[in-house]
Formats: sequence, structure tokens, C-alpha cells
Amino acid sequence: MAAYIIADVTVTNPEQMAKYREWSTKAMQEHGAEVLVRGGEFEVLEGPWTPSRLVLLGFKDRAAAKAFYDSETYQHAKSLRLEAGVMRMVVVDGI
Repeated sequence: MAAYIIADVTVTNPEQMAKYREWSTKAMQEHGAEVLVRGGEFEVLEGPWTPSRLVLLGFKDRAAAKAFYDSETYQHAKSLRLEAGVMRMVVVDGI
């Protein structure tokens, strides 16, 4: 069953976030992530949620999504992001 990682990112340090994006992109490529949304314009239709920047990644299954997240490459990316912004991230099973 497909799985998706959904992230809402608030960038506080664009230069440092660029370093994160470089490494997170490497991790996506290593783990076969399909980039469905990465930034882009959005419109809130209901509720009080006002995301800053949305990212949606598709994976063949939850195990693949978790392997991406737990990978050495992504963990390095994550360490670079710590002073670059705030990340809210979930993994969800598709149908």
C-alpha cells in the first residue's frame, strides 16, 4: 500500500535550509521518493491551519517512507535543518 510523507515547513534561515534541501533531495533519490508537492502556491479551504511551505512525498509503502526518514543521509539532512526552520511531518498510508 502506498504511503506519503506530508511536511509543513517554516523556514527561518534560508541559507541553512538550502543545505538541508540538498541532502534531503539526496535521501529522496536514494529511497525512490516521488516528489508530488514541494513548495508551490496553496489556498486554505477550511479551518485555522495556515501552513508555510508544504511538501508531499510518495513512497511504495510505509516501510519505504520510514527507511527514507531513518536513513543516514536524511538524518544528516535533518541535523542541518535544526537551525534552519521548524518542521511538522507525518507519514500516512494511502488507499
